[in-house]
Amino acid sequence: MATDLSVELVAVRHGITAWNLERRYQGQQDIPLLLPEAEEGLFALRDALADERFDAIYSSDLNRCQQTLEWSLVAKLGVPLTLEPRLRELDFGEYEGKVYDELKDLPHYRAWIDSVGELQIPGGESAAQLRARLEAWLHDVAVNAQQGDHGKILAVTHGGVIRELRRRFETIHFWDGTVAQAQGRRWQLIYKQNEQGKGEWQCSSSSAVPALANARP
Repeated sequence: MATDLSVELVAVRHGITAWNLERRYQGQQDIPLLLPEAEEGLFALRDALADERFDAIYSSDLNRCQQTLEWSLVAKLGVPLTLEPRLRELDFGEYEGKVYDELKDLPHYRAWIDSVGELQIPGGESAAQLRARLEAWLHDVAVNAQQGDHGKILAVTHGGVIRELRRRFETIHFWDGTVAQAQGRRWQLIYKQNEQGKGEWQCSSSSAVPALANARP
């Protein structure tokens, strides 16, 4: 692999679902998009990315992400698509399907909130476990980008995944990493590999998708 590899990564969150509107923890439950309510956001995303050409597309294998890809982006013939379980949302375990009012008085839920998501959720994942699978995916992205000359990559994923990627590349606080449905982030990345073969991602810039007037510089 080359020492330095430049990659533009665009990560977008799936469109709105009924559980989003009800403010339920979805996690890895396979909840579909809520149509036609989701259409406005999906079409705005489609318009924002209509003129862009990607070398590879990755999507969470959950239905709402695959639907987002189908609704908001015209299929690009010849662009490799990988359904990627590592891009699934955080596994919320016992919290999935529940709303805040059902959980707020539970000690383990309060402890999880106070830990800024770092504690492992009962029956689910910790933020560290989510980060570990994302790091493994990013390593494979680097390998595939080098072998397939993939300089521009699209990932269709979930809010928690994008939050962790923002913390990884933008060094922001946990609570500042939220993105709305059918929106996301764009990062200009460089993958540097030393002589021992150990690689490290560095971010030179980030911006909102679709582009916003108050996008982070």
